[in-house]
Amino acid sequence: MDKAGSGVVRLRGKDGFKTVDYYLVVPVLAMTIIGLYVLQKVLSKGYAAYPGNYYRQIVATVGGVICALIISLLDEHFLKIIGRLIYAVSLFLLILVPIDGYSLAGTWGADSWLKLPVIGNFQPSELAKIGLILVAADIFEMMHNKEVTLLKGFGIMAAVYAPPMLLILTQPDFGTAMVIVFTFICMLFTWGVRYRYFLLAFSTFVVVVVPLVWTFYLEPYQKNRILSLVFQGSDPRSEYNLLQSQHAIASGGLTGNHTGILTTVPVKESDFIFAAISEHMGFIGTTAVIILAFFFLCRCLYVAAKVSSKSASYMLTGLTSYFAFHYIENMGMAVGLLPITGIPLPFISLGGTAMLINYMAFGVILNISMSRKT
Repeated sequence: MDKAGSGVVRLRGKDGFKTVDYYLVVPVLAMTIIGLYVLQKVLSKGYAAYPGNYYRQIVATVGGVICALIISLLDEHFLKIIGRLIYAVSLFLLILVPIDGYSLAGTWGADSWLKLPVIGNFQPSELAKIGLILVAADIFEMMHNKEVTLLKGFGIMAAVYAPPMLLILTQPDFGTAMVIVFTFICMLFTWGVRYRYFLLAFSTFVVVVVPLVWTFYLEPYQKNRILSLVFQGSDPRSEYNLLQSQHAIASGGLTGNHTGILTTVPVKESDFIFAAISEHMGFIGTTAVIILAFFFLCRCLYVAAKVSSKSASYMLTGLTSYFAFHYIENMGMAVGLLPITGIPLPFISLGGTAMLINYMAFGVILNISMSRKT
C-alpha cells in the first residue's frame, strides 16, 4: 500500500479481498435481498410504473455494489479526496435544485430533486450527507492533531456546513437536516467534547431553537404529525398513514399476511417499507431486519474503536450515526414511536439515489475495515 504522503492513488490489488470484513458484508447484502423481495411484492400490486421502477432499483443496487467495491479497494488516504469531491459535487447540485425548473414539491412537499439525463430523479441532499461526514472527519483530525486552532477549526467547520444546510432547509427538507445535525453531534462527541457542554447545548436547543423552529419553520402538516404523535386520536386525518402502517404490521402475524387482502399504506414502497416487510414476511421478517441492522451498526462501532487513524474513526462514527438515524427513525415512525418524516430504510426502501449513496457510504466503511486488517 502506498504511504499517505506519497500522493499516489492505486487499488489494493487482488490480495485486498483477503481482508474483506464479512461481518459487515453479510448483513448489508441480506438486507438488500430482503428489500428487493419485498419491493417486488409491493410494486407488483397496482403500481403503474411496475416493472420499470423495480428494474431501476435493481440497476441502482448493482451500480451501488460496484461503487462500494471500487471505494473499498482504494488506498485509505484517498478517502479524503473522495470526501472533498463528493462535497463539491453535492453542493453544486444543491445550488441547481431551486433553479433547474423541475420540482416535486406538489408530491413530496419539498423541492429536493433534480432531473438528470440517464439517471432520472436525483436527490443531491443524500449525497451531501456523506460528503459532509467525510470532510468534517478530516477537519476534526486536524483539530485533534493541533494542526489548526479550535477557533479556526470550528470556523472552517461552520463554513463547510452552512451552505448545504441552508440550501437543504430552504427546500425545505427538515428530515435530512436532522440527519446532518445528528451525525455532526456524534462526531463531535467522539472528538472529545465534555458531557456538560452537550447538556448545555441540548438545554439551549430545547429552550431557544425548538420554539423558533415550531413557530417560523415547520409547515402545518408537520406540526400536525408531531401533535398527533403526542395526542393520539386528536387528528385522524394526520394519523391516517400511521394507522394504516400499524394495521399492516399487525396483519403480518408470524410469517406474513397470506389472506391476499393487504392494507393500503401510503408510500409503502419507501417511507413505510417496514410495514410492507411485516405484511409479507411477518414477525420473522421484521425481527430479521432489526437484528441485521443492529449487528451491522455494532460491527461498524467495533471497527471504529479499533482503527488507529483518527480521521477514519471520525468517518466511521459519522457514517454509523447516519445509518443508525435512518434505521431508528424509519422503524420508529412506522410503529408510532417517532414523528413521521421522509426517511427511507437503508438498503431496503425504493429509491435509486438512496441505494447508490448508501452503498457508497458502505464502501467507505469497508475500506476502513480492510485497512485496519492490513
